[in-house]
Amino acid sequence: MTDNNAATPKPGGKRLELTLRSLVLGCLLAVVFTAANTYLGLLVGLTFASAIPAAVISMAILRVFRTSTIWENMTVQTVASVGGAMSSIIFVLPGLVMIGWWLEFPFWQSVAICILGGILGVTFSIPLRRALVTNGGLPYPEGVAAAEVLKVGSRGAEQTESAVRENKSGLWIVVAGAVVSAGYSLLVAGRVFAGEAAKFIKLPAALGGGATGMGFGMQFALLGAGHLIGLTVGLAQLFGLILAWGIAVPLLTSPDTVTWLTAHGIPSIAATLPAGAHAEQLAMTVWSREVRFMGAGVIGVAAIWTLIKLAGPLVAGLASALAANAKREHGEALDRTEQDLPIKLVGSISVACLIGIAGLLAWFAQTAPALASSTPLLVIGGLVYVVLIGFAVAAICGYMAGLIGSSNSPVSGVGILAIIIASLLMLGVMAIAGVPADPSIIAFALIVTAVVFSVAVIANDNLQDLKTGQLVEATPWRQQTALIVGVAAGALVIPFILNLLNQAFGFEGGPAAIVEGTKTLAAPQATLISALARGVIGGDLRWDLIGLGAAIGLVIIVLDAVLEKATNKKIKLPPLAVGIGFYLPAAVTTMLVIGAVCGWLYDRASRSTRYADVARRMGVLLASGLIVGESLFGVLTAGVIVSTRSDAPFAMLPADTVWPAMLAGVIGFFVLTFGLYRWAITRAAKV
Repeated sequence: MTDNNAATPKPGGKRLELTLRSLVLGCLLAVVFTAANTYLGLLVGLTFASAIPAAVISMAILRVFRTSTIWENMTVQTVASVGGAMSSIIFVLPGLVMIGWWLEFPFWQSVAICILGGILGVTFSIPLRRALVTNGGLPYPEGVAAAEVLKVGSRGAEQTESAVRENKSGLWIVVAGAVVSAGYSLLVAGRVFAGEAAKFIKLPAALGGGATGMGFGMQFALLGAGHLIGLTVGLAQLFGLILAWGIAVPLLTSPDTVTWLTAHGIPSIAATLPAGAHAEQLAMTVWSREVRFMGAGVIGVAAIWTLIKLAGPLVAGLASALAANAKREHGEALDRTEQDLPIKLVGSISVACLIGIAGLLAWFAQTAPALASSTPLLVIGGLVYVVLIGFAVAAICGYMAGLIGSSNSPVSGVGILAIIIASLLMLGVMAIAGVPADPSIIAFALIVTAVVFSVAVIANDNLQDLKTGQLVEATPWRQQTALIVGVAAGALVIPFILNLLNQAFGFEGGPAAIVEGTKTLAAPQATLISALARGVIGGDLRWDLIGLGAAIGLVIIVLDAVLEKATNKKIKLPPLAVGIGFYLPAAVTTMLVIGAVCGWLYDRASRSTRYADVARRMGVLLASGLIVGESLFGVLTAGVIVSTRSDAPFAMLPADTVWPAMLAGVIGFFVLTFGLYRWAITRAAKV
């Protein structure tokens, strides 16, 4: 046993929890994880929960203070993780550049959207704590894992020497994963390795004569993200991938289907392509402009279904929060672990944020000539929308985080639903006020949706953090204060990162990158959300595709329920994960599935050993390091591109070394993957 007993305060001693050093360290880590998540999200459409790597780094740094406690480490990971979660705003905000409304990301407007919406995400999730965390019975996989890491790694009377060794090994695992991931990315940037292997084919006439393709991105960030999402979600994404690329794309590119659709007056993207278009052009065009909208329909239906299932627990949780506040007002003492921020203070903070949002919306409307005369209507409608839809998405995202984890929770699906509703409401405003069609209407819908999305992403992360706090017996109101600090830390850095990436790579439809030849960032969710806003307000949205996707979503919901009942909940098919398989690029989804399988094989290899729990935690830390390393290298690359005005600043070989680089990349990727996982198990065995 160690002699560290600072985790349990002595009688009359001071409980160290919300300290200056923990807040400062948390903010510094929030900047790092926000930058990493921003790049990863714009590259592949996924972000990762940073609570666990933040906790490990915190324990290693705060160990130099003999008075450090488990609760201080929890504060650090809370601030860092919520700051990193704030980066998910990139699923909406770049849409304003894509539609040409912004040429860059104005600092104060961007920060105001993030902070005002993010703090509402904190206040909206406070009354949900009892419903979804205390009484919800949800697994909260990442919250539980973070609590385990904190318990074994923080100073305390129960900490063993093996726990100290595990903490040190865990830090080395994170660092090694980050270094390998960044090093591999450097070789990809140098053209020594290829970053993706893909093959597109045209099917024989007997199979319809359509086109399809398959590939996988050789990116350690995707491997790590796949490890974190787990096998169930990974296989559900594989199911969505098969539906998209094994059925939908071949069917919609088949000459017979194209002929039938055209004959019945149904639009077909494939019919607009030149005769003899090669397989890649045909398959990718149909997938991006038709199949992904079907995925949006799947996700929208799944989000609505989640909200329906949540109605009862949400009402009960709100009633519980009000009852607890009534007890406090009548002088009844609440247990320290049940002390939220006072409901009146929560209400006051919420009102202050809504006033700020009203000011933001009014300023925007006044600066847009087409909207100036409708400012009062737009502001009132926008506030009602933020309150009603904001609280609903906070509940949905909190539930999804509790069910499948923050990294797995597809908040972008909620964003898709939110932009469709906002755009439809803007059509109503246009009809009432007689406002003509104008780009400012699309921009206003995107800004309101961005605020709601800020609420969603923060609620998605907050409840995971509050679960960690519950398991380590933290004080809720202190943790909720730390959450607000984390929102501010993440919000302040996002505009800088977005502007850097916008200059270096650019976004589809936005201003050109500062250097010709750089690969435009995919920003899949922002691309889809801005397209939805254009389609609804412009009147040319493919509702038939979204409706077809919604029908598929209903079938998947039924299938999921049947599987759960038939297998006693051993087999599941999360509809939201299936929807992700529809609209993420095939190369991304495939590597996520490979990562999920690798994580499962890794856990299985150590399941029967004495160090199984340690090995599982080491695997999570390795996955986190892989994500952080590649993502931070991507941000560094953007900075170098902007400063050197070179589209390939790290190039070591000419651009025509495609096949040798692809072969070298495949071999190198899988050798390094096997070596890292093997090393992680070896480290776990020595703890």
